[in-house]
Amino acid sequence: MAEDPEKTTRVRTLFLSDMHLGTKGCQAGLLLDFLRDYDADTIYLVGDIVDGWQLRSGWYWPQAHNDVVQKLLRKVRKGTHIVYVPGNHDEFLRDFLGTTFGGIEIADSRIHVAADGKRYLVIHGDQFDMVVRHSKWLAHLGDGAYTAALTLNTILNKVRRRLGLAYWSLSAWAKLKVKNAVNFISSFETLLAEEARRQNADGVICGHIHHAAKREISGLTYLNTGDWVESCTGIVEHYDGTMEVLHYPSILRARAAQVAETVAVAPQGRRAVA
Repeated sequence: MAEDPEKTTRVRTLFLSDMHLGTKGCQAGLLLDFLRDYDADTIYLVGDIVDGWQLRSGWYWPQAHNDVVQKLLRKVRKGTHIVYVPGNHDEFLRDFLGTTFGGIEIADSRIHVAADGKRYLVIHGDQFDMVVRHSKWLAHLGDGAYTAALTLNTILNKVRRRLGLAYWSLSAWAKLKVKNAVNFISSFETLLAEEARRQNADGVICGHIHHAAKREISGLTYLNTGDWVESCTGIVEHYDGTMEVLHYPSILRARAAQVAETVAVAPQGRRAVA
């Protein structure tokens, strides 16, 4: 599908993370559509873009995943500045910090200065996950459980679609309902906000926990990009410096509803003219 410049939304900066290319859970088709719909002067890939953990255990790389990579490289050739901040699943890229591949810059973290002058620490966030830092075997075990939950989630949502019901995320529901998970998310957010303050930033933009958010924590702005496995979310910076969390499936539903409304009204309009 060719990109239509008239329908593409241009933003100052785009922040995306946790695509997990190389896994069956990655929603590469939706991600590719999103990259056609949105263009930016600068794109930050905020970690876990390629899932090295899964690729080491078994190779999975369909054409749609390759299309996403090629789309990003085409954006670079057209002038987009892309900064890749590795996460724990693509930690092998941390051996190449400070280098550039295909025009994509590899950096451990970055201070992003928004159009309104606010400074944001851009970092994946796994450095502040105590399980990943101190019990990597447990992190791998948890990743396996998460993958199993995604498989169950796929089966469940096939049934829901046949019943005419909307998509529902089992793992996201579990993370928000289980007390320990809720406490972990809260602790993670607080640690990232404190790190932003330590680096004299006004806020932090991170990924890692697959939970998109925008909130104020002790006077700092905490932003999480979410993921492209379940929620299909990202953060955009508009040209006035405003930061916004985008939930792409909601955008598509609103667009489809608008088209349906237009189609429904059109025949009445023609009869009225006649």
